[in-house]
Amino acid sequence: MVAVLIASAAAALDFSEHLISGDYGYPYGIAVADLDGDGDADITSANCRPQNCLYWFENDGQGTFSRHDVCREEPGRLERHQVADVNADGRVDIVIVDNLHGHVLWYEHSGMPGDGLWTRHFVAKGSLPSAYDVAVADLDGDHDLDIAASSWVGNRFAWFENDGAPAGGDWPMRRIDDQVAETRTIRAGDFDRDGDVDLLGTASATGLVLWYENSGSPATVPWKRHMIDTAGRPMHGEPVDLDRDGDLDVVMALGMSGQPGQQPPANQLVWYENTVGAAWQKHVIHAGFDDGIEAVARDLDGDGDLDVAATSWRKPGRLAWFENNGDPRGQWSMHVLKPNWASANQLVIVDMNADGRLDIVAVAERGSLELRWWRNEGRGR
Repeated sequence: MVAVLIASAAAALDFSEHLISGDYGYPYGIAVADLDGDGDADITSANCRPQNCLYWFENDGQGTFSRHDVCREEPGRLERHQVADVNADGRVDIVIVDNLHGHVLWYEHSGMPGDGLWTRHFVAKGSLPSAYDVAVADLDGDHDLDIAASSWVGNRFAWFENDGAPAGGDWPMRRIDDQVAETRTIRAGDFDRDGDVDLLGTASATGLVLWYENSGSPATVPWKRHMIDTAGRPMHGEPVDLDRDGDLDVVMALGMSGQPGQQPPANQLVWYENTVGAAWQKHVIHAGFDDGIEAVARDLDGDGDLDVAATSWRKPGRLAWFENNGDPRGQWSMHVLKPNWASANQLVIVDMNADGRLDIVAVAERGSLELRWWRNEGRGR
């Protein structure tokens, strides 16, 4: 077990907390991109039942937001999503799951994103039961963006091939794996450094952290499954070069819906060191992060190494960041930004007010029902 330093307030960065919106029915799924082309970061946010909406929040450049609708009264459960230029017109679109109906959708950016509802297109209509998470990348090397997705109770990972006419209807669905229980995370990255895009996945019910090797011809050659770890309910994380050695590692939160205080391997915040060709090495950032749901890595304090921010869900529900003290294999310092924040779930790290410091945006569902951001004020405000 790795000891974790609980840092004093004087030693930590200062963050100021700001409410963006607090009138949700059920918020799950956020992303950040410059949607209106004015050079600052806007926020997209899903608000499923009963409102069934997808919003984007226009940033005035200083972190004050105006809400616009991407869609309204969309039947289903719009949740996790990614922002990317699906149709290669120079404007970013939104790729999102409808968990209730098993759809994968994309909403087309009109060029005037605040002046009306966006055009909806189907990627997959009802063919991915309990569609849960998406990743957008050129998986087959043909220079357009494909989509990979997980299927929560459908127990599968699949990818959908963009044929160059993405608004033309359902995309061809290709199997990645359908022998994994409760698929959650799906993220893209080149793990083996061979120049094509591989995929990271988690299967929470069976405790699997996996990566899938892209052959370079994924439409015809099966993806090869590789084990990273058998862990206690792995939920959400991402590929990132945490040790700065030139290959992609993985940061991951373990434990959502587990028991508080449960012993390892549950309720941990971890990173997996990629040794390229050998077994992955697991390193514990924090051994008692009960009910962890998502972890993201960026250099929050500007010291040249990567820190980690993470959410825990309901036991007790919180947002914290973990300071990398120079050696990611050693001790990390935990800083809690919001304790007792019920049902905290997704977070992103980005500079929201163009001051050169990375901020944190996070959302919490039942029990809190709000979207907030934490402005990084630096040290010694």
